[in-house]
Amino acid sequence: MSTESDSLPSAKVETCGGQLDASKAGYITSPGYPLEYPPHQSCQWVISAPEPSQRIVLNFNPHFELERLDCRYDFIEIRDGNSESADLLGRHCSNIAPPAIISSGPVIHIKFVSDYAHQGAGFSLRYEIYKTGAEHCFRNFSAPTGVIESPGFPDKYPHNLECSFIIIPPPQTEVTLTFQTFDLENDPLLLGEGECKYDWLDVWDGLPQVGPLIGRYCGTKIPPEIQSSTGLLSLSFHTDMAVAKDGFSARFNMTHKEISDTFHCSNAFGMESGKISDDQISASTSFYDGRWQPRQARLNNEDNAWTPSEDSNKEYIQVDLHFLKVLTGIATQGAISKETLKSYYVTTFKLEVSTNGEDWMIYRHGKNHKIFHANTDPSEVVLNRIPQPVLARFVRIRPQTWNNGIALRFELYGCQITDAPCSELQGMLSGVLPDSQISASSVRDLHWAPGAARLVASRSGWFPGPAQPIAGEEWLQVDLGTPKTVRGVITQGARSGEGGTTSENRAYIRKYRLAHSLNGKDWNFVMDSKTSMPKLFEGNTHYDTPELRRFEELAAQFIRIYPERWSPAGIGMRMEILGCNLPETSTPAAETSKPTQPSSVETTTTQKPSPVTSAALPSQKGLCDFEQGLCGWTLDPDSDLSWALHSSSKSTALGQSQDLSMGSNSLGNYLYIEASPETVGQKARLFSPSVDPDTGPLCLMFSYQLENQGTLRVLLQNKDQEETLLWSLRGDQEPIWKEGRTIIPRSPNEFQVVIEGFFEGTKGHIWIDNIHMSVNTPLEECTQPFAAFPPDMTGGALPGKSEPTIDSLSVPPVLPNWYYIMAGGGAILFLVIVIVMAVSCRHLTARRNQPTMAYYSPHSAHYPNGGVHRAGVSTPKLTVWVEKGDGNSYW
Repeated sequence: MSTESDSLPSAKVETCGGQLDASKAGYITSPGYPLEYPPHQSCQWVISAPEPSQRIVLNFNPHFELERLDCRYDFIEIRDGNSESADLLGRHCSNIAPPAIISSGPVIHIKFVSDYAHQGAGFSLRYEIYKTGAEHCFRNFSAPTGVIESPGFPDKYPHNLECSFIIIPPPQTEVTLTFQTFDLENDPLLLGEGECKYDWLDVWDGLPQVGPLIGRYCGTKIPPEIQSSTGLLSLSFHTDMAVAKDGFSARFNMTHKEISDTFHCSNAFGMESGKISDDQISASTSFYDGRWQPRQARLNNEDNAWTPSEDSNKEYIQVDLHFLKVLTGIATQGAISKETLKSYYVTTFKLEVSTNGEDWMIYRHGKNHKIFHANTDPSEVVLNRIPQPVLARFVRIRPQTWNNGIALRFELYGCQITDAPCSELQGMLSGVLPDSQISASSVRDLHWAPGAARLVASRSGWFPGPAQPIAGEEWLQVDLGTPKTVRGVITQGARSGEGGTTSENRAYIRKYRLAHSLNGKDWNFVMDSKTSMPKLFEGNTHYDTPELRRFEELAAQFIRIYPERWSPAGIGMRMEILGCNLPETSTPAAETSKPTQPSSVETTTTQKPSPVTSAALPSQKGLCDFEQGLCGWTLDPDSDLSWALHSSSKSTALGQSQDLSMGSNSLGNYLYIEASPETVGQKARLFSPSVDPDTGPLCLMFSYQLENQGTLRVLLQNKDQEETLLWSLRGDQEPIWKEGRTIIPRSPNEFQVVIEGFFEGTKGHIWIDNIHMSVNTPLEECTQPFAAFPPDMTGGALPGKSEPTIDSLSVPPVLPNWYYIMAGGGAILFLVIVIVMAVSCRHLTARRNQPTMAYYSPHSAHYPNGGVHRAGVSTPKLTVWVEKGDGNSYW
């Protein structure tokens, strides 16, 4: 019989159904649980209590998975009596466990049925005689707000509880869980966080025992506030048979998330504000006197900082962000000792990241470990942009060099994955997608089955069967249940054994192709617009660190990943899918087996530019959207290549003809140039109206598209035609609109802004639109955006090369009479000029190999929300480091 008394059942079951006595608590499971139940099952149990006045309560394990088709084929049925003719208490299927079920009398009837197809993990339930409070032990919450309490609260909770509370929010919703009262039994000798021996409360990012564990709590210390936007938040409550306390009470609130196409991934995570609690901050060691603890490492904290017990590059400070987030920047400070008034600060550091707190990766930029340049004094705030933003839950800072000693205060910046449009996690991480909807071409064994391929949540992962797989033949497939809009995937490597230390236990895929389908039969690959072949996506470079890859939105119910290249340890994989619900008016077209066409059509046709003329400024002051001409901007008559005006009144060969200011489905005006064999090396230049002396500083904002081998630059030109480079972007950025920003500094002289585009190849286009010189945008925001979540880029979770650089480059005009100087015997003068230029070039080259302090703000203590001035405290300035060494990282 598939039962067991006071212990969890094994996966092997000999019989199905029977008569059970509830005088002693026991378990009932579907055959084979937690593995797939077999087809053609019809099991019936009758549970009886010894006394006529007693009732029976059933509590289901949250790991519940039956075929969900309206409970017509596979289901569990509960009846309030001893036969199938008794009153129906409930018929259940899907992958959300039923709440507690209580009989009205001493007998309850259970029936389990499965048909011939679509098996799942099944169910496990605990039966016992009902006691007051047990009916509140298993509950699901979907209301916008509510209270979760331990059974019997505010009285003491019962013994031997295994309760689950699941909060199920709608899409695009953030859940905030705030504890109001907390009192659970704990062992006073266990001082470490999460070390709970007797009674405890677990909080999960997803279903209990399936999603990642956020934290385990006991004792009387109230847990920190928890915010989740990954789709599901749950709590599991365990009590033993001894001491009972007053329990807990927590309030949850659901709030709708406003998603913006122009969001910036640069939010402070909460070191300075306190949103990150003291319990989330830890360190390798701390100074012995207790005045330099990890909790004092908050940016702008006025009482010392964190200092380790000894100054060593083996020391670190660590933050648990509770959820997988996108990390884009780190701001650091040193400190002045309150006791000795001596200055201490870190001058360089390394960064380590992890998804589970056990498997760590040292952040690399290229092939080498990245050395971040930090402070030059104890009070200045230095912001380091992470060149390739990374997905992580745990973050470690390891000081490498320092002045006088290690002292560190810091803030972390970034965003949640779901902050980007159409980026909801589709249920792999949380467990909302059941194991039965995850399949693969082959499986090594049951420990590394497709169900283990859940991002972060699984400790192993999927491994295919063949020891020597063939590229493109193995695949991992996810069925989303219904057609969705899919916009991206996150991949992660896997571990082929628990507790191993060798590289053979850690595997990942380096490159892969992605296919999609609406019916599971007709498949299309995501295509590469450059080659018209299935796109080869960059995968992972480390088995623990996830990588996010985006593509044009597509309608799909089934997603497959085909590994093409992998690590020496083989193919190992975990994943998550990002997307959103299809628009209500959207009806996906029937698919065929032919590959899909690329989203934008490349063209090498040379198109004669349309004539453009200047016009009055548009009604929106300072913004030029080219709907009424050039708004005072002018073309360079001396350029070989000219910007052309795409007008809403005519069609072009550009593939996409959508103007940003007119809406995603409207035709509008913008400027463009196209590449061809004739345009290689030619420059198109656009001049702004003259900017008066002592104007600004201003924030220049503009929209652009840059596809294939092109370069887009922003320069300043004075009356002597000397130019200063402000912003530069080179290389393919995918055919979608993005935003560029750069600061136009105050100048004592009149000048013009120059927008310049040119090509180094024969294919591609550059578009510009919505140029705005703003006096109201804070300068801190003008160093944004942190270009988060663009389409797939090579070598990282998110791109780091699409930001402008702030760099000065003086281009003096060539003397028109230098030929006469040479002819007149000026050879000596020419030799002197050559020597001076050589020394200057060498000096410039040497300086360019060093990190450059790009921007100083005397009025902002932290980034990006502006300065917060404290009474009697002078706010330190902000320094931003910009990578210049490799020529690819711009800000």
